[in-house]
Amino acid sequence: MASHYAPIGDYGVIGNLYTVGLVGMDGSIDFLCLPDFDSPSVFAALVDAERGGRFQIAPILASAARKQLYLPDTNVLLTRFLDADGVAEVSDFMAVDDAGQAHTVVRRAKTVRGEVLRFQMRCDPRFDYARATHTAERRSDTEVLFVGRSGSGELALRLRSSVPLQIENGAAVAEFALGADASAWFVLEVVHAQEPSPSERPHYESDSFKETVNFWRRWVARSSYSGRWRETVNRSALTLKMLTSRRYGSIVAAPTFGLPEVIGGGRNWDYRYTWIRDSSFTLYGLMRLGYTDEAAAFMRWLTARYRELEPDGSFQIMYGLDGRHALPEESLPHLEGYMGSRPVRIGNAAFTHLQLDIYGELIDSVYLYDKYGSPMGYDAWTNLVRLLDWLSANWRRPDESIWEVRGGRQEFLFSRVMCWVAFDRAIRLATKRSFPAPLAKWYETRDTIFQDIFTRFWDPGRGAFVQHVGATTLDAATLLMPLVRFVSPTDPRWISTLRAIERELVSDSLVYRYRLAGGFSDGLTGEEGTFSMCSFWYVECLSRMGDLQKARFLFEKMLGYANHLGLHGEQLGLQAQHLGNFPQAFTHLALISAAFDLDRRLSAAGHEG
Repeated sequence: MASHYAPIGDYGVIGNLYTVGLVGMDGSIDFLCLPDFDSPSVFAALVDAERGGRFQIAPILASAARKQLYLPDTNVLLTRFLDADGVAEVSDFMAVDDAGQAHTVVRRAKTVRGEVLRFQMRCDPRFDYARATHTAERRSDTEVLFVGRSGSGELALRLRSSVPLQIENGAAVAEFALGADASAWFVLEVVHAQEPSPSERPHYESDSFKETVNFWRRWVARSSYSGRWRETVNRSALTLKMLTSRRYGSIVAAPTFGLPEVIGGGRNWDYRYTWIRDSSFTLYGLMRLGYTDEAAAFMRWLTARYRELEPDGSFQIMYGLDGRHALPEESLPHLEGYMGSRPVRIGNAAFTHLQLDIYGELIDSVYLYDKYGSPMGYDAWTNLVRLLDWLSANWRRPDESIWEVRGGRQEFLFSRVMCWVAFDRAIRLATKRSFPAPLAKWYETRDTIFQDIFTRFWDPGRGAFVQHVGATTLDAATLLMPLVRFVSPTDPRWISTLRAIERELVSDSLVYRYRLAGGFSDGLTGEEGTFSMCSFWYVECLSRMGDLQKARFLFEKMLGYANHLGLHGEQLGLQAQHLGNFPQAFTHLALISAAFDLDRRLSAAGHEG
């Protein structure tokens, strides 16, 4: 079974600001949902090699070495096959331009060197998570129309090519030869009724290539970041842009579902949604890089969400890209899962969780945008006051907190800290903007939370802030305490806590989010790997406390755990293999934040660039 699956980290990603595809080093698109991030999958061989469907183009070279790279400053992906008989190249991109109307995957196969190389192509879609039936109709020698039908509707895809196509068991196939410097192209597009086909335009494949390259290069040129690790930061920025919905301004946590945090285990979630938790980190990262338009679009999306507060003033932890509230979770028993990791889930039941930390992240994002973007308006402020009224009455409640545990609610430290952030930032906003607010009540609540943390969450025996009330365990989310300015990075209690975290959760530059010990259970089976975003939080903590040499050393070591394209997933396993949904926005946001802070402090301290 394992031999049918490539490592998760062996994939590159292409996207068009509506969805993202994962392309393996064998030239196979093994994951793609169309037309949107959270639409049903069309190709999902990544979670079922036999049933999921794929779109593969590769030369017939049995022993070829493989390499992947992006064209610099773009999301155009090249996969190279290197063999004594010749060199072949497959280029992949999803068309994107300033108009942003097309939903097309454009692929080109080319013989770079060698007299004649033979290629094979197989486009084998499996609609609606491989649950739907479909037809494949050969419209001409070089055109096949796929129509998938399911209970949720109908989706039509058209494949056009420059070489003859055949139909085989519902798939389009081709075998063709290319001489030196010759190429063949393939365009797979979503067919919209009553709309013209983009690929019918003369020279579409070459024109869309130029438009797409120019789009990405213009976009990345807007970055204001010019410090150390610029290429790495730009790759993270390009990845985040790919994970951004052009239509709504929201950002998916990751573009995939069902990729396991533990091989063979049940920690397999759907991350194709927008978490409020990511909001302040997203706005901070975008504005630090100078992407004010993207920050504004995301802020508009956020503002619309807190206009939709529940009747009692409470808030959901996550939403669909379009802002929908219901994200029902279900399993897909007909899919075997990546390397047998079942169940494969779509939807996410965490939308029903109580996670009090989100209020701090939301109000911090409002505060940051008011400070660095545009001042907030009256209506937004009144909704914020209503939200804080709810939090004033509920901040003491146990919850599932940042890690969305399924082992029962606790009074978690991180949630309590972020409740403090919510009131602290609201007070700052009210006083800065002279907004009407129950400031006396907010001051009292903020200070009560502060004292609660230092009395009930501090373990004098351990010399550390513990994960939750009554616990002896530690939590990597605690690393955010100095980053959100709850505690000074040089406070003795914080330094003592950091040393305890280093002893229990840190392995070199790798950081576990928590340990399943000391009576703590997250309600799930299996041991997990280290969390890459926690590693970047750790680096930023070291940077802020002034340990710049160690911070730089560990940051640059951590960069070495990226995949061959500079992409990071959620976790790293025991062999440093990428685990979980891939690539993960939060990890790239944490990388940008750590790079920005560390670069600034190194320069201020006179270190050479």
